[in-house]
Amino acid sequence: MSQKRLFDSLTAMFSDQPVVFWHDIEAEFCGAVDGLQLDGVQLVHLDDTAALQVKLNIERTPDQRWLIYSAKPEPEPTKDWLLDVRMRSKSFRADSTSILLEDLGLTTLGLRQHLKDRTKFLRAKDRSDRLKRLVLPSDGATDLDRKMMAVLARADQPDLFSILQRLYGAMVVDGLGDLTAQPKAWQEFAANDLTPAFWDLVQVQFGYADANPSLRDLLLRILVTDFCRGLQGDTPRQLAHFVLPDRSLAANASVFVARWRSDIAQFASYNALAQAVANELELVSLLSGHSAEQLVECMTFEDVELRVVQDLKQRIVVGAGANMDVVRALMARRRDGHWANPLLASANERTRALAACYDALTAAADFFSLKATHAAGFSFADAGTAFAQYRDELYRFDQLYRHFHTAADAVEPTGWAVLHGLRETIEGVYSGWFIPQLSTAWSTVLEGPQGLLSNWKLPEVVSQQAFYERRVLPLFDGGVKRVFVLISDAFRYEVAQELVQHTNSKSRFKASLEGMLGVLPSYTALGMAALLPHQTLAYKESANLDVLVDGHLVATLEQRCEQLQRFGGLAIKAEDLMALGKDKGRELVRDQKLVYIYHDRIDMIGDKQASETKTFEAAAQTVQELANVLGFVINSLNGSTVLVTADHGFMYQESALDDADKSTLEEKPAGTLKAKKRYLIGRDLGATAKAWSGNTAVTAGTTPEGSLDFWLPKGASRFHFAGGARFVHGSAMPQEVVVPVITVRVSEAENAKTKYVSVSLLGTVNKVVTNTQRFEFIQTDAVSERVLARSVVVSLRDFSDDGKPISNEQSITFDSTSQLLDERKRTIFLTVQAGTHDPHKRYDLVMRDAVSKVEVLRLPIKVDLAFGNDF
Repeated sequence: MSQKRLFDSLTAMFSDQPVVFWHDIEAEFCGAVDGLQLDGVQLVHLDDTAALQVKLNIERTPDQRWLIYSAKPEPEPTKDWLLDVRMRSKSFRADSTSILLEDLGLTTLGLRQHLKDRTKFLRAKDRSDRLKRLVLPSDGATDLDRKMMAVLARADQPDLFSILQRLYGAMVVDGLGDLTAQPKAWQEFAANDLTPAFWDLVQVQFGYADANPSLRDLLLRILVTDFCRGLQGDTPRQLAHFVLPDRSLAANASVFVARWRSDIAQFASYNALAQAVANELELVSLLSGHSAEQLVECMTFEDVELRVVQDLKQRIVVGAGANMDVVRALMARRRDGHWANPLLASANERTRALAACYDALTAAADFFSLKATHAAGFSFADAGTAFAQYRDELYRFDQLYRHFHTAADAVEPTGWAVLHGLRETIEGVYSGWFIPQLSTAWSTVLEGPQGLLSNWKLPEVVSQQAFYERRVLPLFDGGVKRVFVLISDAFRYEVAQELVQHTNSKSRFKASLEGMLGVLPSYTALGMAALLPHQTLAYKESANLDVLVDGHLVATLEQRCEQLQRFGGLAIKAEDLMALGKDKGRELVRDQKLVYIYHDRIDMIGDKQASETKTFEAAAQTVQELANVLGFVINSLNGSTVLVTADHGFMYQESALDDADKSTLEEKPAGTLKAKKRYLIGRDLGATAKAWSGNTAVTAGTTPEGSLDFWLPKGASRFHFAGGARFVHGSAMPQEVVVPVITVRVSEAENAKTKYVSVSLLGTVNKVVTNTQRFEFIQTDAVSERVLARSVVVSLRDFSDDGKPISNEQSITFDSTSQLLDERKRTIFLTVQAGTHDPHKRYDLVMRDAVSKVEVLRLPIKVDLAFGNDF
């Protein structure tokens, strides 16, 4: 205690008290007392002066103030000559323990000895200062020890869970868990004699007691207990001895690890240590006989997730599309758990891979379910029916095939082989069943005198060469002042459907999709020309075999811009438009009524042998890039209407092609002017049974004198494989000629606004009587384009203690599209932290949005565990 503090404290006491006794039994301040120089105060050294003399002096000078100092304890009352004086005076304590009691704001004098025992900890000023911020006046010895440990561990909160998180976090080095590590904080616990207090606290909260306790053993016990509490069925014999014995306190293990792994700042240390424990337990072999149902609630170990993925994969393959509802429900629950949670995917590579596993399994389950509905193959009454079926449903085969491979590719960097067999199965069904079956059925409506190739038109379907006349001009006639046309090269119909879903999830944006009959051959030069405003299309016989629009070349962006200027418009690349920014962009389009925006990602990547394997990755990028362009046009350029379309689609297969995929055509026919993998163009080509054939006057509306003949390989075959052959276009398969047209409008109507699904608690649950409580929720409306899925976290919280959680948190995603209420129910189990919960106090069931943390639901709950434990 400083000289100034002594002076100030004594001065304050003398303000209303003439006599003050100071027994400095440790003689800590014997050298300082003489230098205090208190104004108007007489210092008496009681050890050097007779007590009776002191008593007489005080009585003779009643107006004098006295400081009576002694380095000895107070005498017993029967031997105290100054007892009457002492009874009407005050005692001053300036020993370090008393000072600490005062500094810490503690009111319990019985803590003096405990503080002496913690002298080593309290000697460091920074520790004392941090402890001071945590201490409450009513704290006892156990509270002080716990808070001292929190200071040493630098825990976020002065509770055991936070202390353990810090201790275990320090056992991870370079991303790897070391179960034998001795964290610095743990060594400081021992150095400050806090280890016994730590194990006492652990025993109280977890029921863990061992003759030779260790952090390693405690961690194993906690993690195994959490695993076994979630396991459906008997505890494996190899693990039974690790389970914490007190069932009520064992619940705290689950609450602790759930809180640890959901902490965005700490979950990485949990992951590393959980893997280290799993390795030590040789968990993989123990899990081999367990089903996904038995493991569905076990979130402790990553190896559990891999076992669930393995089990579900086998079911999907064996089931071939049957009984997939159970599989989907299990996947939904696991996605809401820890290891595959998309909310953590951005921060962890393995979580991304596990989330991708479920994406792949979901796509596979949907793919096989779709196949099951078409087990007999395909049969079309006519071309219009075939076109409509692909547009409305069959495109899903291509989309799900793409989704599966995109997800499976994201798993590959981990080296996991879990999806390899499924890859082969999917490939076999897609390339060996779907494409051949579709090709055969499509050929029947394509060929012959009455086939589509002879009359390339369909009722109520816009032909690509009529795009401007049938889709752009009516917008001007309807009062739209400026139309934006966004054209993406090789933007296949199924990819466009994904963009529509994405767009309709945004408020104010309203997108609709239709299919347009693309020109033949389905390649860029002809498709791009057909989309421009024009009167005539014609081929110019030259080295490039250019397509002329109204007699003009339109192969380059500049040439297309010149053509559009004749119609009050311009052409620009998407990236150039975005680079202009809001102000320059507005200035560019201010005087234009028609703006064609050109985007190229899929064709640029897929049409090169070196990069064609990244076609599906390019498709995903295209959706995002086009969404960005739409947002820029509508929000920054005040566009009210945007049409999104393509020059052609594409075909793609993951597996390498062999001779069976090659057309039986051996030589190019005489008159060939241009030969590609999926088309030949020339004059007077005639016809052959080995290829589909036709004339561009019929299939693209070219002028009679500017038309050419073409041959197309049938089905999915190629004329040759040079320059890469997995990504192709040019022929007449639906994937190539069902060209998307998306109309995007801005609307302020209520039905154009998006909202999240609403959720309600089912039943009347107003009291929790067991450590583990079941809650059932219902999604009150189905997910749609305007009603969005929502992920939430649910927990029980103390209403009065700043909303402190008293249970674990569980994640749920409400994303059902079903119209049946029973299919929109979701169930969770919350584990209540063991301890004293006032049965008369209010607690709340709280649901918050997992991303925004906005409160979605709050319901009052009583917690009476004693009642439940009686039974």
